[in-house]
Amino acid sequence: MSTLSVDHLLGIKYLTKEDINLIFETADHFKEVINRSIKKVPTLRDITIANIFFENSTRTKLSFELAEKRLSADVINFSASQSSVKKGETLIDTVNNILSMKVDMVVMRHPNPGAGIFLSKHVDASIVNAGDGAHEHPTQALLDSYSIRERLGNVGGKNVVIVGDILHSRVALSNIFALQLQGANVKVCGPKTLLPKYIESLGVGVETNLKSALQWCDVANMLRVQNERLDVSYFPTTREYTQQYGLNKKLLQELDREIVVMHPGPINRGVEITSDVADSGQSIILEQVENGVAIRMAVIYLLASKIK
Repeated sequence: MSTLSVDHLLGIKYLTKEDINLIFETADHFKEVINRSIKKVPTLRDITIANIFFENSTRTKLSFELAEKRLSADVINFSASQSSVKKGETLIDTVNNILSMKVDMVVMRHPNPGAGIFLSKHVDASIVNAGDGAHEHPTQALLDSYSIRERLGNVGGKNVVIVGDILHSRVALSNIFALQLQGANVKVCGPKTLLPKYIESLGVGVETNLKSALQWCDVANMLRVQNERLDVSYFPTTREYTQQYGLNKKLLQELDREIVVMHPGPINRGVEITSDVADSGQSIILEQVENGVAIRMAVIYLLASKIK
């Protein structure tokens, strides 16, 4: 069997195209498993996985937990926002305590970029980055690409626009890396205040007009406005943002062809996307959620197979 070129999933930028193909092929297999009447496989019965979340996350945490349990791993959940971290314990203390429980793999979300890389150098366990600050969120990008492949047949050659708060989005950065690795053309679209200064150096197009971006694309990935990260006002009002960058049925109907609509969730309905678009046949938002479990099963399984 093929193996991944990496021992950790720290970011898309460390993966090869072959790694992504292997993850997708493995996910195809697990997708069949989770659609059976018995949804569990005994594959990882001897593996213990700790989910450490230093930031709140309902959807990603549930998705990882479900993936781990479908593979029959032993799971420890550690929510650092309610733990001794608040009492001043360091990241390394926390992890060493968890490793003393003989954990094989750590799935971690952390507010600081690079936290997973730091961890991988100091602990003897396989690390999966479940989001580090505004840096990367590799499994989200993988499930996004996998969902595009499922709907359109492949990712290479497709035009994908990522719309919204690119500046604070780990999803955007991981998606840009993943899409480019697979040969897609990528543009970002949003208010200038929410586009990072360096963005063009990543080889992506920049568009500030949503209509133009939609005319160009095959897929529109609508990002959530991250109110919790906006420490200053990046646009005058939510209403104005919606008028300029919100996706609604009228905009879709004005296009000369059907495009695919995505959203990493959770959705602010009526802000970046209206309900009638989110719930329409052009939307693959629910498929993204289902594919998230299969992709995370694939990642965990492939990394676990490298644990000595």
